[in-house]
Amino acid sequence: MNCGLCGRESGPLYLCEWDTRSLDKRLTELPVLYREVAECLVPRRSGWGEIVATRGAAGPRSPINEDVLDTVTTVRTSEVVRSWRVDVQRVRWPHHGPPAAASLEADCRWLAMELEWITAEYPAAGDLAREVRELEGQARVIVGDPPPRPKDIGQCIAVVNDDGTRCGAALTHTAGQSGITCRQCRAVYRGQQDLLLLLHYQPEASA
Repeated sequence: MNCGLCGRESGPLYLCEWDTRSLDKRLTELPVLYREVAECLVPRRSGWGEIVATRGAAGPRSPINEDVLDTVTTVRTSEVVRSWRVDVQRVRWPHHGPPAAASLEADCRWLAMELEWITAEYPAAGDLAREVRELEGQARVIVGDPPPRPKDIGQCIAVVNDDGTRCGAALTHTAGQSGITCRQCRAVYRGQQDLLLLLHYQPEASA
């Protein structure tokens, strides 16, 4: 089976080990991040319950689209995470009713506690991980701590047929990621020796 988020080989699980650890970490950090988001936003003058970035303050105008910020709220995030908790519980315990109302922190903690089952038994685990990652990314942009972006490494040098043809697909790496996996042929590069060979056999080096 392939990981529902990154596409890497994940054995019998719906998420690979790396993305499972990342999801666990994001679920732990999400409530803290959105408390910071709340401090960056203020009530909109034209309506109750909506929040946007501070306007009219001294200094240059924020380069961030404030209409986009309107959708990045703790309320919306709580609703999204709650919907995942409800669905996971529905699949795991179909005869139980929906969970009682809880805070974002409580729902994140509950999902984190169920990760072993989610990765093994929940087909939508990849979608869950993807949406939590998006929520984290939106929050980090607002609080000034965007997540690291993938960096281009070069081309995959794995041989893919008997003629010696190399894959040639673009490889990327994100800070903190363990190893480099080609999304096309699934070749994995780990350790210093693999990286040295990868660098040596790049088309530019061969030329």
